[in-house]
Amino acid sequence: MSKNYSCPVELHLHEVQGSVQNTGSDCNAHSHRFATVSCEPIATGNGDHVHQVTFRTDTYNGHYHEFTGRTTGEFEVCEGHVHYLEGRTSEQAGHRHCFKCITHIEDPTED
Repeated sequence: MSKNYSCPVELHLHEVQGSVQNTGSDCNAHSHRFATVSCEPIATGNGDHVHQVTFRTDTYNGHYHEFTGRTTGEFEVCEGHVHYLEGRTSEQAGHRHCFKCITHIEDPTED
């Protein structure tokens, strides 16, 4: 997919899913999973774009975590692109979790 830097970023979204890293002591060590869809693309002014991502993890032992942040710019793959996302969740139950993930390719079933 070649970029045309004179055109605006086309509307598209990305699925995002993953697991946060384990945290806690041996008896309380745990992880959480998350799944969401990114917001619309945000042009970065150099022909690239990023996406805002917000999610809430699943619940473990009565608590969950939240995250809001932005992806990196795009990385071209096959006939589309993905974005990298990393961060730390909100603090709940006295701890946070770190995570790293790659978005799914945009509109993978498009012909």
